Order: sequence, then C-alpha cells, then structure tokens
Amino acid sequence: MRLFLKDLCLLFKTQSERACRHDRLRHLTRVALPGTLPGKGVWSGVEARGKATRFPAARDLCVRPRSLAAPGCMAHVFVYGTLKTGQPNHRVLLESAHGRAVFRGWGRTVEPYPLVIAGQRNIPRLLNLPGQGRRVAGEVYAVDEQMLRFLDEFEGCPDMYQRTRVTVAVEGAGGTLQCFVYSTATYPPEWVHLPYHDDYDSQGEHGLRYSPRESR
Repeated sequence: MRLFLKDLCLLFKTQSERACRHDRLRHLTRVALPGTLPGKGVWSGVEARGKATRFPAARDLCVRPRSLAAPGCMAHVFVYGTLKTGQPNHRVLLESAHGRAVFRGWGRTVEPYPLVIAGQRNIPRLLNLPGQGRRVAGEVYAVDEQMLRFLDEFEGCPDMYQRTRVTVAVEGAGGTLQCFVYSTATYPPEWVHLPYHDDYDSQGEHGLRYSPRESR
C-alpha cells in the first residue's frame, strides 16, 4: 500500500509541475527581492535598456505545491482581492467544474505587504515586498489539485502573478497557516508608490472599480 501511495504521489507531483509550465519573461528589468542572493533578483515589469538578453526562467518565481495525491489532501490558498466573498471573481471558487474549494476562515498576513490597485483594469496586486505596506486581510480556502491548477491558469501564473507562500494569522484559530498566494514580483517601479490597502473591496472609497477581463 505504501509503495502504491508513493507511486501515486510521484505521478501527481509530475502532473502538478507540468500544470505550471512557464515561458521566460522578456523585456524586464532586474530588481532585488528580500532574501535573494546577489545576482539572484527577479525582473520587474519595466522594459530593459542595455541589458543582456538572458533572463531568469519565470518558473523560478512560482512555488510548486507539495503533492496533493493522497485522498482528501488539500492545499491552503489565501485570497485577498477579486476572489474574496462578494467580489467580482468569487464565483470561480464556487464552480465545481474547476475543482473543490472549501472556506477555512478569515485572516491577515503576518507580515505587511503593499497591496495596490493598478493598471487599466484596476486590478488588486499584492507586491512581493514583505515588510512594507500593511497586514493584508483576506480569506483562506483549502483547494484540491484541480482547483489549484485552475487558479494558476486564471491568475496567469507566472507572467501576471507568481504563486508564492505567505504566513497567515487565521481569525479565531489562535494560530497561523502557510498558504499559497498569488503575488507579483514583476511590476513597474511606480506601483510601489501607489496607495496601500489592507482590505480590498472593488467598490470601496478608493473609486477604482475593477474592470473584468473579456471572456476567453
């Protein structure tokens, strides 16, 4: 039985890695991230000038999950923007065709992050700059392998967002959880200077109402 589960885990691990296939990022400028070694930064969303044409693989910015092969095994995902309850894209978490998502509670990031609203469509973006900004409020969901794959595609991982890990303090649970989060390390530098938010609402007082993408 143990050998069977081991083989099954290896199978799902391979499938999970294939599900997050990524092309290389182009026309980007390198920026340092906290905790990265010299020369191991990532590329921000600014056109490079005079830079070498070799770029880091975008897949390096997207954390792979542990295998979810065991029956009933779920991964925790922290949502802070349009996927929250009452927000424009929450419905995708309720679609059984996308997989399974179970609400686990409300929470806040243990570390502060810059949560900004940016771009022509007024999209909420959690910049991957731990230690700056505010402790961000959101919801924790347990998702299965199928839903995680769907969310990778829905969030444009890794070109638009990168799936990384964040520590979340869960309300009423008296503890923290390690969760996946769709943050971004690739952004125009001026985004760092936009107003920071701690609890996103698409119809909030900021007046920057989210504009849904066109149907694909």
